[in-house]
Amino acid sequence: MAATGVLAEILDGDVYKYYADGEWKKSTSGKSVAIINPTTRKPQYKVQACSQEEVNKVMDSAKAAQKSWAKTPLWKRAELLHKAAAILKEHKAAIAECLVKEIAKPAKDAVTEVVRSGDLVSYCAEEGVRILGEGKFLVSDSFPGNERTKYCLTSKIPLGVILAIPPFNYPVNLAVSKIAPALIAGNSIVLKPPTQGAVAALHMVYCFHLAGFPKGLISCVTGKGSEIGDFLTMHPGVNCISFTGGDTGIAISKKAGMIPLQMELGGKDACIVLEDADLDLVAANIIKGGFSYSGQRCTAVKVVLVIESVADTLVEKVKAKVAKLSVGPPEDDCDITPVVSESSANFIEGLVNDAKQKGATFCQEYKREGNLIWPLLLDNVRPDMRIAWEEPFGPVLPVIRINSVEEGIHHCNASNFGLQGCVFTKDINKAMMISDAMESGTVQINSAPARGPDHFPFQGIKDSGIGSQGITNSINMMTKIKTTVINLPSPSYTMG
Repeated sequence: MAATGVLAEILDGDVYKYYADGEWKKSTSGKSVAIINPTTRKPQYKVQACSQEEVNKVMDSAKAAQKSWAKTPLWKRAELLHKAAAILKEHKAAIAECLVKEIAKPAKDAVTEVVRSGDLVSYCAEEGVRILGEGKFLVSDSFPGNERTKYCLTSKIPLGVILAIPPFNYPVNLAVSKIAPALIAGNSIVLKPPTQGAVAALHMVYCFHLAGFPKGLISCVTGKGSEIGDFLTMHPGVNCISFTGGDTGIAISKKAGMIPLQMELGGKDACIVLEDADLDLVAANIIKGGFSYSGQRCTAVKVVLVIESVADTLVEKVKAKVAKLSVGPPEDDCDITPVVSESSANFIEGLVNDAKQKGATFCQEYKREGNLIWPLLLDNVRPDMRIAWEEPFGPVLPVIRINSVEEGIHHCNASNFGLQGCVFTKDINKAMMISDAMESGTVQINSAPARGPDHFPFQGIKDSGIGSQGITNSINMMTKIKTTVINLPSPSYTMG
């Protein structure tokens, strides 16, 4: 993006500045990190490589700003968030352009992500005013052996400094899903965006800057995870970490110390298809769930477990729809665009080669050009194949034929993941029983897995995460309970 207009202040030559103390700054390290365009496989942007000393300064500023922000009335916090949401939508074209070039997100989906993010911020402002505006009043005589000599008042207070680490696939939406709850709850925020998606995140932060939040309350530090990643997550100034990503989250949880953690770490979302299912509906949802944004979604359908008697029919229906998917650059709004990096493409290819060597049926010819991988449906996949268990994060979907519902549930629950799953059947009683049996944070009935609407709870179990997201849950986890007890000299009862 050319350095024109108001956005010029966030650039230093061809390197984007980081954000701290309400200002756009150049790192004293003198170093930058290149962001590779997944489509061209050439450098597209550069961001500052912040140093550990700069992180220390950011943490000091965040701590000081939070103390003042916590005294800011709820309505005022909400007012600023509404303002940021409106500005974010005004900048949707510029931010979407970054998403297209940084993470190869189809142009239409990129705009949708920004608009959705603005809606999330506004909803969060409204929800925060409601749930934080209420407390609890308890009386002591409700517990056996007590007279009414104590009045207990409880309220929710901020945690302090929240470290937010979003993933590459939704660097704007999954950033604001952490930022907005933190701010409405009275916390300050330090954002460490992913390298791929960092510029889109910086432009999003610029919208919050324009809204007029106090200096130091919001910071955005960029740089190499190898240099500042552990330093950030283990920093004594951090009071809570909200992370979305992969295996890195497990390492963070082991190092973070005694602070609240909100972690979403991926999944192997299973789609169980019963013999009475509407197979046209199933096929449409497998395409949407398995191949949108080239399968680079935590909630993508990652394995289809279909009853043998309807497997042939379902596979043919899905094959017909796969053939209609457009493949190409994100600028052309293609259905399948390049995956985020060469290493990601190589990993996906490794899973495909393993499946081929072990006898999977290829419903399409495997094709790859650079980071662009054509959509591939693999039939007759067996449990001894890597693709049956590992998360490809790409447009490759395995089909495992099963002889019973119990077999499907067993495969689902044998995974170390437990984010989401789905079941397709016309029998709601069976659907509910299967849902209860599946070890997943969410089970969708007759629809593909999905994160959202953004006020719905979103959580994983096992290696898929800790805690729960969704606007209300995020606000609650970014606060703690404060209790004040009034002790009376003698029992007091209201007579009415």
